[in-house]
Amino acid sequence: MNDLDMDALLGSDDDGSYRRRPSGPSRSARTRSRRRRRRNRRKGFAASLFAIAIVIGIIGGGGYYGYQWLNDVLVPDDYTGQGTGEVTIEIKEGQSATEIAQTLLAEGVIKSTRAFTDAAAAAGKSGSLQPGVYKLRKQMAAKYAVEALDPENRLRTRITITEGLRLSQVLDKLSTATGRPVEEFQEAAKRRKALGLPSYARGLEGYAFPATYEISPRKTPEDILTEMVDRFRVAADKADLAAGAKELGFTPHQIITIASIVQAESGKKSDMPKVARVIYNRLKRNPPMMLQMDSTVLYGEGKFGLHASEADRASDSPYNTYKRTGLPPGPICNPGDDAIEAALNPAKGDWLFFVTTDPKRGITKFAETEAEHNRNVAEYNRNRGAG
Repeated sequence: MNDLDMDALLGSDDDGSYRRRPSGPSRSARTRSRRRRRRNRRKGFAASLFAIAIVIGIIGGGGYYGYQWLNDVLVPDDYTGQGTGEVTIEIKEGQSATEIAQTLLAEGVIKSTRAFTDAAAAAGKSGSLQPGVYKLRKQMAAKYAVEALDPENRLRTRITITEGLRLSQVLDKLSTATGRPVEEFQEAAKRRKALGLPSYARGLEGYAFPATYEISPRKTPEDILTEMVDRFRVAADKADLAAGAKELGFTPHQIITIASIVQAESGKKSDMPKVARVIYNRLKRNPPMMLQMDSTVLYGEGKFGLHASEADRASDSPYNTYKRTGLPPGPICNPGDDAIEAALNPAKGDWLFFVTTDPKRGITKFAETEAEHNRNVAEYNRNRGAG
């Protein structure tokens, strides 16, 4: 190999010295490469941070709007506060919380049905909301609407019909309590079928059961009287009226008629079975003995009091048991449970007479003979004179 060939292979400096050429890139090239790599890494890191920030922003924004969406779905629309104005709402028998909520929504009381049903459930009242008429406000928070539907807040009039009142007296009391004309009650009392009277009843007298009633403002006279008839049916079923009457050989209507006389003639509960026995003993005599009850005579004459006058006893009224044998055409008042029970279960005894010898103390004496009875009447006259 010649010198030229060796120079080409080994290379030489200007000074003629020889050195080995590096086989890879030069040092400066390597430095530049490292710098480029560092810049690229910094750019990549920055890009990654930027991308992460974007992702976090998307997730965060989506979470917020997602929360808002879930909140709208899970939390129903509702008003705040106790509302304004006034509205009257009626809850009817058997209505569910949802049905009540629909009524409230229609009247502008609540903002959504679910707000109300949720509030009712939270208060433990979903199945215990009571029927009646209530006074609420417009735009109430659901929880306040639930609180306002407390049974104690119902708009109602409470009236007690005592035992022994005649139908005319009952209607007068109902008229006074409700503020409705008595004529409306008198007309309603004629609607036997609408009132649901039992088939054996000839009219409302005797079947307007004495009890305490709660009357809401929206009840009509017919509604109120129907409720009284319904209450009579409960009492009749409890006493087993139909079966008891059949066993005694009378109709249910006749038993109620007897009960009404027992109610009118008795000074106290303990006398009732004895008074009933006197009635049965007289009816079953052969020939039948007239009842001779002043209470029936006075009813027929439209009068009140304890004693009928001679003129009253001479009247031709079908209720004049001084002139007619047997029972009067129907009840003379509205008897209660005790009188009905006495009519179905009279005391055992042979009494044919009784007289209230001391009206002030409610003392009644019973007799089997007319002579004994006359002595009791004399005692009554003495007490009356002393009074």
